[in-house]
Parts: sequence; C-alpha cells; structure tokens
Amino acid sequence: MVISLASASPSASPAMLENLKAQMKLGSSHVMFRKEKANPFIKTQSSGRITMALAVNVSRFEGVTMAPPDPILGVSEAFKADTNDMKLNLGVGAYRTEELQPYVLNVVKKAENRMLERRENKEYLPIEGLAAFNKVTAELLFGADNPIIQQGRVATVQGLSGTGSLRLAAVFIERYFPGAKVLISSPTWGNHKNIFNDSRVPWSEYRYYDPKTVGLDFDGLISDIKAAPEGSFVLLHGCAHNPTGIDPTPEQWEKIADIIQERNHIPFFDVAYQGFASGSLDADASSVRLFAARGLEILVAQSYSKNLGLYAERIGAINVVCSTSDAAARVKSQLKRIARPMYSNPPIHGARIVANVVGDPALFNEWKEEMELMAGRIKNVRQKLFDSLSAKDKSGKDWSFILKQIGMFSFTGLNKTQTDNMTDKWHVYMTKDGRISLAGLSLAKCEYLADAIIDSFHNVS
Repeated sequence: MVISLASASPSASPAMLENLKAQMKLGSSHVMFRKEKANPFIKTQSSGRITMALAVNVSRFEGVTMAPPDPILGVSEAFKADTNDMKLNLGVGAYRTEELQPYVLNVVKKAENRMLERRENKEYLPIEGLAAFNKVTAELLFGADNPIIQQGRVATVQGLSGTGSLRLAAVFIERYFPGAKVLISSPTWGNHKNIFNDSRVPWSEYRYYDPKTVGLDFDGLISDIKAAPEGSFVLLHGCAHNPTGIDPTPEQWEKIADIIQERNHIPFFDVAYQGFASGSLDADASSVRLFAARGLEILVAQSYSKNLGLYAERIGAINVVCSTSDAAARVKSQLKRIARPMYSNPPIHGARIVANVVGDPALFNEWKEEMELMAGRIKNVRQKLFDSLSAKDKSGKDWSFILKQIGMFSFTGLNKTQTDNMTDKWHVYMTKDGRISLAGLSLAKCEYLADAIIDSFHNVS
C-alpha cells in the first residue's frame, strides 16, 4: 500500500523531513520521501512539492480464508476449555480407562522394551514399509492359512494409519480407474469425504442409517448399490460402523456380496476396529474374509490406532487382493510410486511394535486378552447406559438400539439442536450428528449422561 502526501512548501529542509518521519512511525511500515519537481501539466499552488510515500506490508496470503474447526478434533479443544467438573468428552474415538485416562497396552510396553534391548536403529524403511509388519498384518486380516496369501495375491503397503492408507488407495483409484465413483455410506466417518475430495475421486452416498428405527436401512443400501454405475468402488466398514455402530448381520453381508458381485463393483473395506469391536480378531474380520473367499478383488485399509492403542504412531496398511500374483506385484509397485512423493518412507516405531506383538505367540495371546478387556469395558458401559435410560425415561421410548449397536460408538439419534443442549447445559461434548464415543464414558457417569440425553431428547425440539 502506498500513501502520498504533498507539502505546500516547495523547499522543505532536511530537519523538516526528519520531523515528519518521526511523526509517522507506523510499526513495520516504510516511510519514503522524495523532492519532486512540479508537473507542468497540473496546476498547483507551488512550483514543487514534497511527496511522502508510505509503503505498508501486505501479506501475499490475504486471500487465504480461515478454515472451520475440525468437527471431531474441535470438540476436544472446546472440552479442554470447559472448567465444569461433570464435563464429558464423548467426541474423539480414543479408548479411556474407567477413570477416563489414556491407556497404553501392556503388550505395547513389552514390545518397546524388547526394541530397546535389541538396540534397533532408526534407518529409513523401504517405501513399502517394514517387511515383518506387512507379513503379519496381512495374515491378521485374512488368516495366515488363506490361499490368497500363500499364492502371493495380496499387495500390502504400510501406510500412515487408516487415513494415510485410505489416501494411498484413493490416489490409486484416481490414477488407474479415472472417472470411477466411490459409494460411501450415509452417514460415514467424517474424513472419508475429505480424502476422496482431495484425491479428486467422485463419490456418492448409499443409504445406511434409518432414523425411524435407529438401525440399518438395508433395503435402501441394496437398492443404491444396485443402481450405482457398474464397476463402482463400494466403501464398506468391516466392523463397528463409524459413526452409527450398526453392522449388517452375516446374512446381510452375504446379500451385499451378491449384489456387488452381480454389478461388477469393487469392494473397498475400511477396517479400523479389528478385535476391538467384538473382542475377537477373527469375528471382526469375517466380512472381509467372506468377500475374499468369493474370489473378489478387494481393497482393505487397516489401522492399529484403536486395537493396539497406537494413536500417535500412525501405523496402518493398504491391502489390495488381486486375481493373480503378477497383478499384485504391479499394484504394489504403483502404490509405492504414489507413496514416494507423498511421504517417501513410513515411520518405523509403530511398525516394529505391531510386528513384535502379532509375530510373537506369547505377546499375541496377551494382546487378545487385553483387547477382550477393553471391548468388555465398552460393552459394560453400553449396558449401563441402556439400563439408566430405560429406568429414568418414563415416556416408554425404546432405547434398545443402544444394545444392538457395536464397538466404540453409539448413534443416539439426537439432532444438532439437541446436541447443542448436551454441550451448553450438560457439558457433554460430542459430534453434531449425535454420535457419542462410549470409550470416553465411565460406569460412574452413565446416569448423568442418561439425564442429559433424556432432557435433550424430550425437551429440545
């Protein structure tokens, strides 16, 4: 910005100029003076003028707008600022103890101690990640004796947890299936749409949640998958659907597989809760294994944030099941090519933890026991919340959907206005779609939460 001022005096002394400068102190702005001759084509009262040019620094980034707060992570920031003793953070899906404190699994501590004892270095991993990790993670997902592994038909690349693994797959789809659409459940995890938008992959929604029953809209789901363009990618939650906690039954999974096979679609699984949903690694992987057993080519993104509590380690993988080992080798090479300019090499610490825990029979069995305990705590909280709601609510409303849901989350059916009441009046922090994370709830706080839900449901339109 430049501001020019003219002096009526044609002969300003150096002292006058310095005095003007002293009077125009404007922070980091730059003040420049120059003596100019009068312009013969412009009539002025003097034969000359003093021009002061004021240059104000203006950012090149003035056109950058402020982004809205993240709908999930922003909840935690608001929670931290609240000083009320009864406050509850039910927004972020991170496991907490009964005392609502973060929890580091014992098997993780043991694995890390072993890593220290071995004095392992911090050299770069290959682009595809730690070989031992890739081996055990594919075996955990599909089963070690699965023919697709024995035949070398699975391309596995270590990714930056579930988000990074999904992003690798999204860029792969955009590059090798241009114009192909991804079908996403309505609702879904909030970051799914961001990932595909930023990867320039078109998407549309298929019906999933039925607000009337607070359950699965199975007929709508089937209808929408049938109507999708042939060869679409169908994004499915392997278990513990986020945000609803509503999963298809085994029979419904069979029907979904039938339709996807008939329409020549490509199933794309997001598996973020294997072992953490039901407490059984095999049960929580049954949907993925069903599709693999049918001979379908599938994509599966994995995360170890929840089941091993490795939230900050950013450890996961993208797996692509192909019809031949040759195709798997080519797919893996291209996934590596995508990863190279994106982040070059994945982190090693979390990969070694997973490889040590899953690859060691003793630690593996101990891990399964810890997962059962974590999943059991969530189930107990879910039951206590249902009991509290049923006992306190005299309206006759059926709250049994809470027990039918599975995993870390429960979809309450509350709307935005009602969730605002939960926060403003009751200091309960949650996402505006009505999802609550039961991992952030203790048995001691269940009755308090029940009071908040009943008040918000019946007294707020």
